[in-house]
Amino acid sequence: MIPASAPTARVRAVTPDGLQASRTLPEETPIALVYNGGTQAVMMATPADIVDFALGFTLSEGIAPHYDLPDVEVMAHDTPSGPGIEARMWLPPEAERALRSRRRASVGPVGCGLCGIDSLAQALRPLPVLPEAYAGLTTADVKFALGELRDWQPLHDETRAVHAAGFWQPGNGILIAREDVGRHNALDKLIGALARARIDPAMGAIALTSRLSVEMIQKTVMAGCPTLIAVSAPTARAVRIADEANLTIASTSRGEVQVFTHPRRIVTRRRREGPRFVR
Repeated sequence: MIPASAPTARVRAVTPDGLQASRTLPEETPIALVYNGGTQAVMMATPADIVDFALGFTLSEGIAPHYDLPDVEVMAHDTPSGPGIEARMWLPPEAERALRSRRRASVGPVGCGLCGIDSLAQALRPLPVLPEAYAGLTTADVKFALGELRDWQPLHDETRAVHAAGFWQPGNGILIAREDVGRHNALDKLIGALARARIDPAMGAIALTSRLSVEMIQKTVMAGCPTLIAVSAPTARAVRIADEANLTIASTSRGEVQVFTHPRRIVTRRRREGPRFVR
């Protein structure tokens, strides 16, 4: 069933001088991620790209591997508080047992990707160490990728109130981008879209319009992408976690490219010799 709610709505606003204006704003809709009949998380998100969101969350939370992703059934519901959406998925017995052992009930606002975790240890879950893969980015590529991402944000152009996550490859530019009111939701949607398109995240870099917080590092590592770039600087803990996971993170804060971990993947100019992609 197609979700009943639209991603935007028209509202009235009043300016300081008392004039009324009409604004387009993004919607927030509760989206329940349901595995084998049990709700794993309920996130407030933009009601678009629901299948991408469900699959990306499944991957970034380590619920299922790339080679065994579940089918997604999207169901719309009317609740006393407004429209809601269920993304229903079915896991094989082994994956279901693993999920039950680390069950988390995440019912929280869009600003927090870690709300509702039963144990503080879950917030800093162990991450795998990424294999030595890089796409040969230059500092100019970092700036260009973040600039190009602005052209892939129609919802932001309409509302000025959402984040975006895009996947960028040298020589190809942004291949896929997704938007959402929550920065971590946008990243999950991108990860799901890459999986559905069978694009290897190791062959490029993820670009974000948000800051580099811990949950963004975690999701990027779980997706298998070796390079993460953003318009805003990381937190100190995010730097430590990225360093341990062999993830390169960089930002263009203050107008210049700053690389915080594993700078060998981002060079000042393109190497003329050798392959562009190395794994």
